[in-house]
Amino acid sequence: MNNSNKLLSICLLVILWQSIAIVANTDVFPSIIDILGSLFDHLINKDLIFNLGITLQRVFIAFVFSMFIGIFFGIIMGLFPKIDSFFDIFLIIGLNIPALVSIIICYIWFGLSDFSAILAVVINKVPIIIVNIREGVKAMNKKYLQLAQVYEIPKKDLIRKIYLPQIYPYIIATTRLTISLIWKIVLVVELLGRSNGIGFQMAMFFQNFDITSIFAYSFAFIFIVILIEKLILNPLEKKAKRWR
Repeated sequence: MNNSNKLLSICLLVILWQSIAIVANTDVFPSIIDILGSLFDHLINKDLIFNLGITLQRVFIAFVFSMFIGIFFGIIMGLFPKIDSFFDIFLIIGLNIPALVSIIICYIWFGLSDFSAILAVVINKVPIIIVNIREGVKAMNKKYLQLAQVYEIPKKDLIRKIYLPQIYPYIIATTRLTISLIWKIVLVVELLGRSNGIGFQMAMFFQNFDITSIFAYSFAFIFIVILIEKLILNPLEKKAKRWR
């Protein structure tokens, strides 16, 4: 039933979009057919595959580093109130620094390089991850911890069977949020200071007023994100809920 509803909503969206495009009859609102035609052309020319691969590589690297740092400090701050209190002010500052500021500063300090681009993304997204994981650790059921102490469960099993299962849902939710935010920031990073990638290519399309290609590139990337959601995140989320 859910799949049929999703398919119906997609069909309605396509019909609505196509109808508006026909009525508007303007280049600034291309039809679905025109967008798919542009998408096919970019695939044949391989520029879409190349730029998509570059952007996905940057997204993956930034995501891995952000999650590793964020989960580590989130768990530490959640477990130890003194550490949480000490770093809380830095966390607040990090949460409120605009992404644009982080990008510009990194480009000025370290040059227009992939290192600067990825560093800017990591700096901007790590605080959000820390907050989510920290709250997950603080929300853990203390009864399980007390039970583990009574039965003197080894630390290895304590982490694997008590701590991690309880914060899995927070990790999965944070993963989904981080992916959705990181790829958007990566596009801005590419637009401002890189010579390849989806963001850079969209800037070129903007200069040429080629909105059809902009939609084609956008749809391609959104399709990849949906695949990641369905094939990776959803199965992980189901696995994370098994402990309950």
